[in-house]
Amino acid sequence: MTNRQITNLNEDLLQSITGDHGGAGTILAHRVYRADDAPAPIAFIDLVVLPPHTSIGLHRHADDRETYVILSGRGRMTLDGSEFEVRAGDVIPNRPYGEHGLANDTEADLQLLVFEIGPLDGDR
Repeated sequence: MTNRQITNLNEDLLQSITGDHGGAGTILAHRVYRADDAPAPIAFIDLVVLPPHTSIGLHRHADDRETYVILSGRGRMTLDGSEFEVRAGDVIPNRPYGEHGLANDTEADLQLLVFEIGPLDGDR
């Protein structure tokens, strides 16, 4: 019997997205949860793979809180005008209304989880 609440990210769930937020190339992503089926005030949780020399372009969100968790690989993060290297294990919070983007400038895949949580009461 299969538990329908369990998602396996290794079974053909990744979808191609070209030019994500104006970024370079085609990345792969799978939305694990959406707001309508999430178990908490989550807008979404995505698994994202940036192949070599692709990126998520610089962009802003509204009053949500988005966090990047680097699972494997390395890349260059831009966060509110500062650029720095990220690597496996790094957790990068993106503040509400902040500008952010991520580039894979290496020859290996960069994998990350992206958590977006909507504003909580009193968190505006």
